[in-house]
Amino acid sequence: TTGLHFREVDLLMKVLNKLIESGGSVVVVEHNLDVIRGSDYVIDLGPEAGKKGGNIVATGSPDDVMKVKKSLTGQYLKRYIDGHT
Repeated sequence: TTGLHFREVDLLMKVLNKLIESGGSVVVVEHNLDVIRGSDYVIDLGPEAGKKGGNIVATGSPDDVMKVKKSLTGQYLKRYIDGHT
């Protein structure tokens, strides 16, 4: 979603959800917290980037990932959601 306007991200999510509703599977590599928040299942790789990453840090729903203290994605997602509620 890099470079997309937030309205375009919303449109993309609607299209992806229609694919899922019609029985398809969608795999996305993403850093956008709104997209991660709207996912059914997250696989968080880390704990950092490059040579310090590449390991599975957390898996599950966005709520599950937010509970894993080692998950930087989960911690950022939690702060993001808490700031938007």
